[in-house]
Order: sequence, then structure tokens, then C-alpha cells
Amino acid sequence: MISRRSPAPATRGMAGAAFVLSILSAACSTSVTPTAVPTPTQAAPTSAPTLLATPRPTPTPAPTPRFTNAPDSELQAIFPASVGGVPLVVVPVEEFGLTPGDVGAAAYGELGVRFVSLAIAYVEQPRLTLYAMRADGPPIGTEELEPYLASAGRYVGVAGLERAPWELTEAGGHLVWARPEDEATAAGTRLYTWAGGEFVFLLIGVDDVLNRGLIAALPGEPPPSPTPSQRPSTAPSPSASGG
Repeated sequence: MISRRSPAPATRGMAGAAFVLSILSAACSTSVTPTAVPTPTQAAPTSAPTLLATPRPTPTPAPTPRFTNAPDSELQAIFPASVGGVPLVVVPVEEFGLTPGDVGAAAYGELGVRFVSLAIAYVEQPRLTLYAMRADGPPIGTEELEPYLASAGRYVGVAGLERAPWELTEAGGHLVWARPEDEATAAGTRLYTWAGGEFVFLLIGVDDVLNRGLIAALPGEPPPSPTPSQRPSTAPSPSASGG
């Protein structure tokens, strides 16, 4: 009888190896491809709006005091040859060292920087001195002079313990600021300052008839109707202003 033998151990080993190889081969053929990790999407940079600088207006240069004084035919032409029968002497500009800037800065502050020419006239007896200035820019009114009354008085030498207030009144047919005689001035002395368009005047004299006659002969602003009844200045008190 023919007996059947089991396969040789070598054969079984080969079959097992073949099985292992088949599993490995299958594993290799079905290997999972690594999933790529998504890269975060970068947001496109947002362009900020360009802010345009707001143009700043160029400031208009402020007027500056004028420290030269050339002859001014328009200013010279306003003076009468005499007043009250007394000669009025107009000083040639080359004979005095003052300029419109000197008088403007010392006596008329911010308004005085507009002065472009200066003339000085006087009467020897009875004593009278007149400063006349011509200004650039718009016409000047007499009431605009109020802030400068104290400094105008100091400029022509008013000093002392008694300082009477200036008054807005009429003289020579013009609206004027007037400062009456008091213990701060020589006997009979009156001060006047007024404006007439482009001209500003400061007068000091000891004879009021002569003072008013010269005021009437020069440019000025007519008084309102009715005539102001000597309205006192609202300038600072003497103790505060010192003038």
C-alpha cells in the first residue's frame, strides 16, 4: 500500500514565506499616501488709505514799524501856512530824527505800525506842537484811537499825580479826543488826538483858541449828530495805566 507523506518541512517553510511575502506585498500596494496639511491662507495686505496733509494757509505778514521817514508830499500838503494869524512852521524831515515807527510804537501801539510817514509842525508863541502821521490801509476813525490815549499822553510828556480822563468831544468841527488842563500839565495845556481818513494827529498846545483853529484847518472826522457830550474815555484808570 502506498502511504501518503506530509510535505517536507522545507515545503511548508516555503509556503509560509510566500504567505508573508503576499501580505507584505499587499500592504505595500495599499499604503496610504500622507495627507498634506493645508497651509493657512495668508490674507492679502490691506492697503491703508493715504492721508493727505491739509494745506495750512500761509499767514499774511503783519505790518512792521517803519523806521525811515522819506518826504511825503501828500502829508506836507495838508498844513496851512498859518493859524490864527500866527505862522505854522513845518519842520523839514531831514531836520528831525524821529520816524513814523518811533511815534507809532511809543504812542499808538498796534495801530501805529501802519504809519508810513511823519511830519512835525509847531507855533513858537503861544506854544503848540503837532505830530501828523499818514497810515497805510483802511481809513482810521477817531474812536479807534481810544486804546492808545494814555500812551499818546505820555509821549508828549504828560506826567504827574493828577491825570484827568480824555473825553470824546467836538473841536474845530471834528470829532476828537481831548484832554483838559490839570496839574499834570503846564498851565492852559490841552491835548488832542484825532483821525481823518489816512491821517492821525496828536496836538499839544497852551492856547485853546489856537489849538481849535489848527484842528479846523486839518483833515478830520465830522462829529455825529447830536454831538457827543464829552464822553469820558473807558481806558484803564491812571493807577493801572500809569499815563
